[in-house]
Amino acid sequence: MGTLIFGAAIGRAADLSALIGTGGYVFGAGLLLAIGLFGSTYAIDLKALREDLPGVLAAVTLGVVLKASLIAGVMVMTFGRSEYVVLGIAVAQIDPLSVAALGRDGRMSPRARSLLSAWASFDDPMTVLLTLYVAGYAYAAAGHEGAPTVAGGGAGGYATGLLLNAALLAGVSLLWWAGRRAAPLLPSALPARRTGATLAGLLVVAMLVFAAANMLMLAVGVAGLFLRTEAFGKALDRAVGGAFLVAFLALGLFLAQGVDVLPGFVLGLAAFGAQAVVALGVMPLFVRGLDLRDRIALGVGQQNGITAVLIALTLERDFPGTVAIVGPAVITVNLLHGTAQVLQAHPPRLWRGRCGREERDTGVERLLPREEPSAQEPLTLGALARSRPPSDPLPNGRSPA
Repeated sequence: MGTLIFGAAIGRAADLSALIGTGGYVFGAGLLLAIGLFGSTYAIDLKALREDLPGVLAAVTLGVVLKASLIAGVMVMTFGRSEYVVLGIAVAQIDPLSVAALGRDGRMSPRARSLLSAWASFDDPMTVLLTLYVAGYAYAAAGHEGAPTVAGGGAGGYATGLLLNAALLAGVSLLWWAGRRAAPLLPSALPARRTGATLAGLLVVAMLVFAAANMLMLAVGVAGLFLRTEAFGKALDRAVGGAFLVAFLALGLFLAQGVDVLPGFVLGLAAFGAQAVVALGVMPLFVRGLDLRDRIALGVGQQNGITAVLIALTLERDFPGTVAIVGPAVITVNLLHGTAQVLQAHPPRLWRGRCGREERDTGVERLLPREEPSAQEPLTLGALARSRPPSDPLPNGRSPA
C-alpha cells in the first residue's frame, strides 16, 4: 500500500499523463505481467494440476464468462449504462502477479494453491476473446458507429495471436531441450550444472522480454509448466516480489490521473462477489474433495493488478473513463482480499469452529468433568467441550480420572 501511495504522489507531483498508455508504459506493464505469469505457473504442483484439470478448464472458460456476466450485470443495472458491460471483462480475470507474490501462505493446501495459480494464469485468453465480441456490442450501445479499435483484428487477429504464442512456445521448448543436451559438452571453467542454469536463465529472460514486446502471454504461462530448474527458485521469488512492488508503483501513477470512485467501488465489490459465487457455487461441481478452508480461500481469491491495468488502457481508447473506474476497483478488490486474508489468519469463533479448528478451552474447563449440556445451557464452545465422551484424552495426552 505504501508503494501505491508513493506512486500516486509521484503522479500528482509530476504530470506523467503523456506516459500512460505509451509503448514504453505498455511494454513495462507487459514485462511485469510476464514475470507474474511465469512465476505463477512455475509454482503450480503439476500432479495436482493433472488431477484437477477439469476444474481448471471450467474455471478459465465457464468461470470467466460467468464472472464477467455477473459483474457486467451489476454495473449495467446499477448505473443504467449499457457500455459498462466492458467493465466486467476488465476485472473478471485474476492477476497472476498478485497470486505469485502473495499466494504462498499456509492457509491454502498445495492443491488449492495450484488450482488458483492455474486459474489466474490461463484465464487471460478467454478474457481477450470476450473483449473482441463484447466490445462491439458496448460500442454500439454507447451510440458510436462502426467497430471499436480494440476489436480491429477480430477473430482473425485472435487466431493470429494464438499462432504466434504457439510459435514462441515451440521455439523456447526447442532451445530449452537443446541447451540441456549441450550444456555438459560446452568447454567452460564452470561446472556443467552451473553453465546449464546460466543458459536456462538467459533463455527465460529473453522469452519474457520478447513476450512483453508482443503481448504473447499464453506462451509464457505454458512455458512455466516445464521450464523448471532448481537454480530458478530464489531468483524467481525475488523477481516476482520486485515486480509486484513496481506494479503497484505503476498503478499509483495510473490512479493519479483521476478516479471515478463510486463506479469503481461498485465494480470492485461486484468482482470480488462474482469470484465467491463461481468458486463456492460452480467449482465444487468440477473439483471434488476440497475442504471448507480451501473452498473459502478460493472464494476470496479474487485479486486484480497489472492485468486489469493493461485491459483498461486497451479499452480507454474506445470507452473513455474506463481507466478512472478500473483504478479504484483494483484497490477495492485488493482491500477486500487483504481483509479476507486477515480473517482467515484470525477467524471469528464461529468460523473457526466451522473450519474444523480446535477449540481453545480455558485451563479450568479442561479440568472440569465432561457433562452433557442441559437443555437450558447455551450452546457454547465450553458446552461442546464438556459434552465430549469421557474416553477422549485431555490435551496433555492423559485420560481423565
